Amino acid sequence: MQFLFARDGTPLWVSDVEPGSTSDITAARIHALPALYKAAANGLPTLADKGYIGAGIGIHIPVRRPKGHSEQALHADTRTTNSLIRGIRALGERTAAELKERWRALKHVTISPSRIGDIARAALVPNKIWK
Repeated sequence: MQFLFARDGTPLWVSDVEPGSTSDITAARIHALPALYKAAANGLPTLADKGYIGAGIGIHIPVRRPKGHSEQALHADTRTTNSLIRGIRALGERTAAELKERWRALKHVTISPSRIGDIARAALVPNKIWK
């Protein structure tokens, strides 16, 4: 399931559920990236985690540290950029956690996986009202 959040962490969109073996980047290519590329072309970048390496234009992810090295191996500018990306993304991560906690049904769904997206989208409506 893919989530899209506003700058302030407000959830905007939830995708349908893909099989558990589907990677984040594959699900994003199916559900989100086509719209995000258009937004990037209009100057609106998207922040993502390291699971989206290779996502393409306008998708900003933290730079990985060299294998076997600490974070200090990265240039100070790169570490700062990584910190900023992670800090802003934390708002969206917190909102996703709030959705899961507020709507416990999302944690214990036993219905068909194809219906989980409908439940998550329904949970967005009151979440927007209560923010």
